[in-house]
Amino acid sequence: MTAVLWLGLCILLAWTIEAMSGFGSIVIALSLGALLLPIDSMLPVLVTLNVLTSSWLAWQHRRHIDRQLLLRRIMPAMLAGTVCGVFLRDLLPGTALKTGFALLIIWFALRELWAIHHRYVRTPHDPVITQGLTAAAGITHGLFASGGPLLVYAMAGSGVDKARFRATLVTVWLLLNGVLFSAFLWQGKIAAHMTEIAGYLPVVILSVLLGNRLHHGLDEERFRHMVFWLLAVVGGVLLLSQLRLLLF
Repeated sequence: MTAVLWLGLCILLAWTIEAMSGFGSIVIALSLGALLLPIDSMLPVLVTLNVLTSSWLAWQHRRHIDRQLLLRRIMPAMLAGTVCGVFLRDLLPGTALKTGFALLIIWFALRELWAIHHRYVRTPHDPVITQGLTAAAGITHGLFASGGPLLVYAMAGSGVDKARFRATLVTVWLLLNGVLFSAFLWQGKIAAHMTEIAGYLPVVILSVLLGNRLHHGLDEERFRHMVFWLLAVVGGVLLLSQLRLLLF
């Protein structure tokens, strides 16, 4: 029962942030939930909940979706990276890989926060670097269903306002997690967790309503601060969880 309540709290926090920013639900819930629950048992539940909420958010904010950004700059590299990540999942040492990923997230987040604090004039990444970072985000999504942090960094300096940013990212997760959901459905893992999914659905609905309210109350500068502080926190949680495995 403690583990069930803990995962419910993780979902409440993670889906509120997802509704606010456009990313963060699975990576945050998975990282925090892994303190008490195995990742394999959480993924079918979290991916299903993400598909449900992403469908609703993408439809509600469809007029803000930047289709050119989505179809030309994000999805080709993300899809290719995701396929690579799925194949690499069983070949690479998970603990070492996640530790490196956590350090990378923390470095990116602190670098961006430094730039914001010093009023650094931001320019878009070189197109080749942007595509490389987007492909890397796809790889991390294939490995951990958590491509958001690197994709946020890849899009830094793109000039996309927070409404288009959120709507476009939500659509990315809908498409990619729809593929993962189909795989889980084929494997029978969704049917095995239907009771949990139904039980957590009211928590998700509450989180989305709260996150939407908070999103509209933030100005652009506070939104940017929130996104990169979120990255730093996520990276810290991932790093601590991996150090815990290594030490204990």
